[in-house]
Amino acid sequence: MAGVLGYPGRRVTSPGLVQVHLLQLPVPLAGKARQHFEGLQREFALIAAGEAGGESQHHAPARLTQLMETLTTQFAGVNSAADQRLEAAIEAGLETIDDHVLELPPEAAPASQAVGDMIDEADDYCRQGQHLLTLASPPDCVAYRGWYLGQVIDQLAGKPPIPWPDSPYAANL
Repeated sequence: MAGVLGYPGRRVTSPGLVQVHLLQLPVPLAGKARQHFEGLQREFALIAAGEAGGESQHHAPARLTQLMETLTTQFAGVNSAADQRLEAAIEAGLETIDDHVLELPPEAAPASQAVGDMIDEADDYCRQGQHLLTLASPPDCVAYRGWYLGQVIDQLAGKPPIPWPDSPYAANL
């Protein structure tokens, strides 16, 4: 769909990879969401390690940790340039990245859905208020995650990108 902020349509790049355009990506919010998720991952890894030693009855931390390890192995290095670009934008204090391009294999769509579902479950676990220092994701991080993962899923299915400010996620903040 040409015309959406210069979006050229679904484009296959390297063998088996498709470009996903995250338009007008909110850099400070991306950094906040990343920081929150990394904290959650660290705590869940500690809880999962306790489960492996028979010390815990909580399955969400182990499943999230296992899912992230699997996806990290499966998609290792796929978007290192995009990760570096986002990190540089965060460090530079930029407000937005006009067109943050990811190159993903089509199987990233179901993986993105699984991550979203698992993080929702992790948030429910956090709301129980036991065993964690990390709180459930704040509403703006939930909105960002919904937009980000939704864009990956939708664009891998051939739909055009929706810029962050035009998304229902941003509108509901």
